[in-house]
Amino acid sequence: MTTSVTSGTGPTENSMRRALKRARDRVALDVSEAAVLLQARGESLTDLTASAARVRDAGLEAAGRPGVITYSKSVFIPLTRLCRDKCHYCTFVTVPGKLRRAGHGMFMSPDEVLDIARKGAALGCKEALITLGDKPEDRWPEAREWLDAHGYDDTIAYVRAISIRILEETGLLPHLNPGVMSWTDFQRLKPVAPSMGMMLETTATRLWSEPGGPHHGSPDKEPAVRLRVLGDAGRSSVPFTSGLLIGIGETYEERAESLFALRRVARSYHGIQELIIQNFRAKPDTAMRGMPDADLDELVATVAVARHVMGPAACLQAPPNLVDSEYERLIGAGIDDWGGVSPLTIDHVNPERPWPQIDELAGKSAAAGFELRERLCVYPEFVRRGEPWLDPRLRPHVGALADPETGLALPGALPRGLPWQVPEEAFVPAGRTDLHRTIDTEGRTGDRRDDFDEVYGDWEALREAAAPGMAPERIDTDVRQALRIAADDPTKLTDAEALALLHADGPALDALCRIADDVRAAAVGDDVTYIVTRNINFTNVCYTGCRFCAFAQRRTDADAYTLSLAQVADRAQQAWDVGAVEVCMQGGIHPDLPGTAYFDIAKAVKERVPGMHVHAFSPMEVVNGATRTGLSIREWLTAAKEAGLDSVPGTAAEILDDEVRWVLTKGKLPTATWIEVITTAHELGIRSSSTMMYGHVDQPRHWLGHLRTLAGIQRETGGFTEFVTLPFIHTNAPVYLAGIARPGPTTRDNRAVTAMARLLLHPWIPNVQTSWVKLGAEGAAEMLRSGANDLGGTLMEETISRMAGSSYGSYKSVRDLIAVAEAAGRPAKPRTTLYGEVPEERQRAAQASDGHLPDLLPVLD
Repeated sequence: MTTSVTSGTGPTENSMRRALKRARDRVALDVSEAAVLLQARGESLTDLTASAARVRDAGLEAAGRPGVITYSKSVFIPLTRLCRDKCHYCTFVTVPGKLRRAGHGMFMSPDEVLDIARKGAALGCKEALITLGDKPEDRWPEAREWLDAHGYDDTIAYVRAISIRILEETGLLPHLNPGVMSWTDFQRLKPVAPSMGMMLETTATRLWSEPGGPHHGSPDKEPAVRLRVLGDAGRSSVPFTSGLLIGIGETYEERAESLFALRRVARSYHGIQELIIQNFRAKPDTAMRGMPDADLDELVATVAVARHVMGPAACLQAPPNLVDSEYERLIGAGIDDWGGVSPLTIDHVNPERPWPQIDELAGKSAAAGFELRERLCVYPEFVRRGEPWLDPRLRPHVGALADPETGLALPGALPRGLPWQVPEEAFVPAGRTDLHRTIDTEGRTGDRRDDFDEVYGDWEALREAAAPGMAPERIDTDVRQALRIAADDPTKLTDAEALALLHADGPALDALCRIADDVRAAAVGDDVTYIVTRNINFTNVCYTGCRFCAFAQRRTDADAYTLSLAQVADRAQQAWDVGAVEVCMQGGIHPDLPGTAYFDIAKAVKERVPGMHVHAFSPMEVVNGATRTGLSIREWLTAAKEAGLDSVPGTAAEILDDEVRWVLTKGKLPTATWIEVITTAHELGIRSSSTMMYGHVDQPRHWLGHLRTLAGIQRETGGFTEFVTLPFIHTNAPVYLAGIARPGPTTRDNRAVTAMARLLLHPWIPNVQTSWVKLGAEGAAEMLRSGANDLGGTLMEETISRMAGSSYGSYKSVRDLIAVAEAAGRPAKPRTTLYGEVPEERQRAAQASDGHLPDLLPVLD
């Protein structure tokens, strides 16, 4: 097997013959076979391309466009040529001095951008390809000064703003290439661009890490970073373009490994809309000017292998301006797209290589037996899929240019500016708005959504990803010694000792729970606290794709609903009338609700019931609100506080370990962002709860890391009011129905988690809450004997756990909660959200109506 593209050695004749046969027979290739086929030349290459073309043709037939090769009519907008990276082959990037000498600004101005976009629209272009360097403000003070002078926090903010102007003033569809993006960046940009992209280029880390490598000194070219971006794009349901740059010093094996890395991402999220196979072309005045170009056979072989690896459904592109009219060879190798072609602007990345004329491209395609058809920047499959891949604010812009039957560009359509705005009527009551009541009497319509097999990603790929994290560990630490330390001073427990105790069972578990109960008694006394509260889940429409969630519905699902502001306020008023001191409000990430909707909800409650504590909006909702309004997380939370928000639930935490999170959720915020939201809230004086959902694809080591993280935050901010244990309800959870997750935690798990939460969070988080809605009365009483001191709330309504399959109802009267405390041998005491004293007037109101709430929901026996 060869280890170098240029070594002069090659595969054996037998290995080539065997790999070619597997390709002809449509048998899945492995990395070593793909590396062999990348070296096919002569008759072997002819054989390889013929089989690749058959794979491509089968895919086009299945997609409903046989014999069609596509392109996008575009304008190329180099928003800034400044970059913090130093790629050794790049002539796109420049320095501030050169820009000044040429009379250019550090960024293109809005007028310059819109001038190009308008001219492109007049020529029938439909895509605005916005390309720029990575985070130039991190390297160049001049870039930072330009952004500050024009009122932008960072480059991404300018990209977002200029994209909105392009949409509104020209109707072109932005395709964004801003380089490496964070998960939060994707949330900021998704509402303003139907598609985005970033080349993977290669997964060969040595080309980045070793001096002299083409990517050395370029922080954004680390392969692990770029793969994380591809994953975040998939998790955010962003139609994404990626690809390889071949011939920059990688070996054939490394090139094959890069293709398989792209295939893994494509399988996991179904979000890679196209792969570009781009051949290296040496450019003067670069460090790699003496490097030989990747020749045509290299490109053709790579295209053919990519087609076999990625399969018939993949869309493959090779830029037509980087070959010398040998278009038929690329078509014969399995491409089905020519990429963006502009009748107006040059290719600023390869300025020495002019675009072909579209008529010429059509003629060359026809000569190879293909019809050239125009597409949009977002591929037809994603146009037809709609949500969650297309933000509702972009639907009118895409719909004006797309053929509704094919998803391709509508023939003859000319772009025109359309408003980019949120719906004027955000809160229109719709759907099953009585679900909070009928979930206990009629149940849910079905155990899963109709799009179960598509919306959550590829279940088989997920199963492979989940397997390593679910493997149990051998624990050799002495449990008896760990118990002695826990009893003496739990703050001195090492990770190894804590992990041993999280695995405790039998007499050791009994001893652990007794120790935790003793620590609880010393820390907060014997009172079992509870709160008279009402849950208000204002919508369950959500397209985030959390795989543990049975609450989320599409707009058209039978169980979907959205409440009006008046209905939210009515429920808050009802709760106040029966003695509540808090409403807890959370909802799905409804694509039609603007970022200010959360402010409106808080205001509606405060205007109706000024004395009610508003405990609302998970960190996921906070991020959603911030990205939709264009505000920073701090600015958004400040505005929410002014609107009436008093505290936030620390939900959306699940397990604060991305290894687990990316199995549990598709599009939810990563751990670092959850921490950012919570710590920012605390800094602003907005306190929060903290939570952990466990018993699914996790292991005790994940629980330990989660609890250590929470303790660390609390030592820094002091903002957590409590820790809430959330046992996974498996019955209707998609990740369980797909055969991946465990059927919830065992009783042993529940006792160990509750006891260890008490010990590991001591003395920083004094209150540990158990969930009667998930565990029932007996289970909750057992947790009160294992270190918990709080029973949570009366709830009055609860749809999230009930939709998941919890069988313990949606309401507990005060008498019910007192009975649970008594079963544990303890007194009960009402509390406020912040664990303060409840006013006598509120206590009397609660007692007067306790156990009979006819206007809210039927009482459950």
